[in-house]
Amino acid sequence: LYKLLGADGKLFESPTPGLFGGHRGRKGYGRLDCPCAARWIAKGYYVKHRVFFADEVAAIAAGYRPAACCMKERYALWKQVCARARDRQQALAIYKKLIDL
Repeated sequence: LYKLLGADGKLFESPTPGLFGGHRGRKGYGRLDCPCAARWIAKGYYVKHRVFFADEVAAIAAGYRPAACCMKERYALWKQVCARARDRQQALAIYKKLIDL
């Protein structure tokens, strides 16, 4: 079984692996093949803060934003939304609507 972080921010066990990984402290999520995350993991960092999501919807619902390295277009959109939003929660709601999830 795989431990994934749900939309409610709580861990749950799943028979299938997650499609996205994230950093619990920085609240960012990205692809599992992200070269930036791989570099940090190879150096021995990041692993204890690593979380996994079934899909992008769950990552956003849990309060995570897209990673700058492996999700460049999504991250650029996120930055634009943040510039207009009053707080992170509003930014996440606007971002979710814009990417149609």
